[in-house]
Amino acid sequence: MNQGIISSRYARAFLRYTEGTGNSEKVCAQVRIALNNPDAMPTKLEPELEKFAVMLNEKGRMPLLRDILRLYVEMYHKLKGIKTVRLSTAVPSPQLESKLLSILEKQFNCKVDFETTVDSSLIGGFVLLVDDYMLDASVKSQIEKIRKEFVKQHNRLV
Repeated sequence: MNQGIISSRYARAFLRYTEGTGNSEKVCAQVRIALNNPDAMPTKLEPELEKFAVMLNEKGRMPLLRDILRLYVEMYHKLKGIKTVRLSTAVPSPQLESKLLSILEKQFNCKVDFETTVDSSLIGGFVLLVDDYMLDASVKSQIEKIRKEFVKQHNRLV
C-alpha cells in the first residue's frame, strides 16, 4: 500500500480523535513544535499525542511519524480555516510580519498562521509563501535577475 495513503489515513484518524477529545488545538501546537524544532519538544506530551505515538510504535508505523504529523497539521488548519504562510527575511522584522499579517487576514478572510525564518543569504528583502504562490522580494533574486539579463544581452557567461 502507498505510504502516502497510509499516512493520510492515520493523520485523519488522529485528527478525528483529537477533535473528539476537544484537545486538537494543544496537540496541533505540540506537533508543530516537534516538526519545526525537535530539540524544543516539551518533556510532557499531550495525552492524545503520547497514546498515538505508542499506537504507531505497536503497529510498526514509526517511520511514517513525520509524514503523519505534517498531514495532521495541514488537515487541522484546513478544518479550522487557518492559512499557513511562510515568511523568510534577511533579518528579523516584526513590523513586516505584523503588516503582512493584517493584509493577509483581510485578503483571505481567515486566521493566518505565520512561520518565519531568517535567511541571511537573501541579503535583504523577503520571500513570502502562501499555498502555491511565492512572492520573492529579496535582494538575492533581484541580483540574480540582473546577472541573467546581463549575460543574455552580452551573450557570454559571467
